[in-house]
Amino acid sequence: MKKFLISCLLLLTSFFCFAQDREAILKVMHNQQIAWSNGDIDGFMQGYWKSDSLMFIGKRGPTYGWQQTFDNYKKGYPDKAAMGKLTFRIDKVELLGKRDAFVMGAWSLARAKDAPGGYFTLWFRKINGEWKVICDHTS
Repeated sequence: MKKFLISCLLLLTSFFCFAQDREAILKVMHNQQIAWSNGDIDGFMQGYWKSDSLMFIGKRGPTYGWQQTFDNYKKGYPDKAAMGKLTFRIDKVELLGKRDAFVMGAWSLARAKDAPGGYFTLWFRKINGEWKVICDHTS
């Protein structure tokens, strides 16, 4: 009976930790969505790992580094009108361990003249207690 109770306690603890991590990841994405929609690329980039090892893969292939990713966003989206209102649809959040997670979903922009959109897969890593995107593949 004691082993059963310990197993149940461990299972509940794991579930609670998963739920907390999932909510923390979704909060990062929610904050990114708000920052983007406010024309705040600086705020949007807070969800990314500030490292030369950050990887962003888009239609032109991979980009390495936080600064290069930031510069590309600034160039491609020079003002709030170009940025539009961002919406994420989250299809999957899967914890791969205590410090890694996989997120899959879709994105869309509402702008005055068009409404582009596509799909993304993100690799999140818990770094210094915070979830950050370390690899972003967006199409």
